[in-house]
Amino acid sequence: MAQDIKLIVVDIDGTISGDANQVNDAVKQAVKAAQAKGVKVAIATGRMYRSAVRFHELIASDMPLISYQGAFIKDPKTDELVGHWPVELKQALSLLDDLGEFATNDKLSIHIYVNDELYVRKMTAQTQAYAERSKVGVKVVGDLREFLTSESTDHPPTKILALSDTAELVTEMLRVLKDRYTPQQLYLTKSVATFFEATNPIANKGTAVKHLAENILGFDRSQVLAIGDNFNDLEMIEYAGIGVVMGNAPEGLKPLGDWVAPTVENDGAAVAIEKFVL
Repeated sequence: MAQDIKLIVVDIDGTISGDANQVNDAVKQAVKAAQAKGVKVAIATGRMYRSAVRFHELIASDMPLISYQGAFIKDPKTDELVGHWPVELKQALSLLDDLGEFATNDKLSIHIYVNDELYVRKMTAQTQAYAERSKVGVKVVGDLREFLTSESTDHPPTKILALSDTAELVTEMLRVLKDRYTPQQLYLTKSVATFFEATNPIANKGTAVKHLAENILGFDRSQVLAIGDNFNDLEMIEYAGIGVVMGNAPEGLKPLGDWVAPTVENDGAAVAIEKFVL
């Protein structure tokens, strides 16, 4: 089944990393075997850049690292910022107002990311759990609107994330806000069932992978294998010549890929690489 794949792009959570927040040996070995054949392997994740670097190193990638749903691309080898497309400040402030409607009774925690740092209004149990899993620090700044418009903040946010313990709340929030914002204003998605994410409209994993494949590496989309497990992976799965959906993905995503791999806990990414590359 091996095809002329020259670039493999993998998501992290739910794709190469499962409940243990690590990369299993089977996945590392499959990636190493692909690299030995001259195939490039890159990561595209919704995570912060600083949170994703550990996984980039675990699979020994020599490619720029795509983070923040494609809004922040940086090369860990050279520390060069390859691309950055933050949320327009006007849209960020408007979205914060809208998210406030859903943030009653501490059911929702709102994160904003500036210069690869995480800022919140206050520390919540949800934010604490997120920080521990992501292995990042958190900066508590009070009112997020005031923080973004203060003189001390010289950049708009790379991403806005709203997380809840209630998946139904996030689903409803996504439905409502997709009616309020056009795709030209904000890119809105879910990375997991309880994570609502917003980025610049031109920033998604599909456009980022296209930029890496075609503009940086000179490859055709037919030479790209993309593997992901959630709706924030859809654009890169649709762009790639072979788009693989993990077995643990939401049922609604599975028909949209070219093939469904085993689950992350069963090393589905390794199985996909063996099937289409090795």
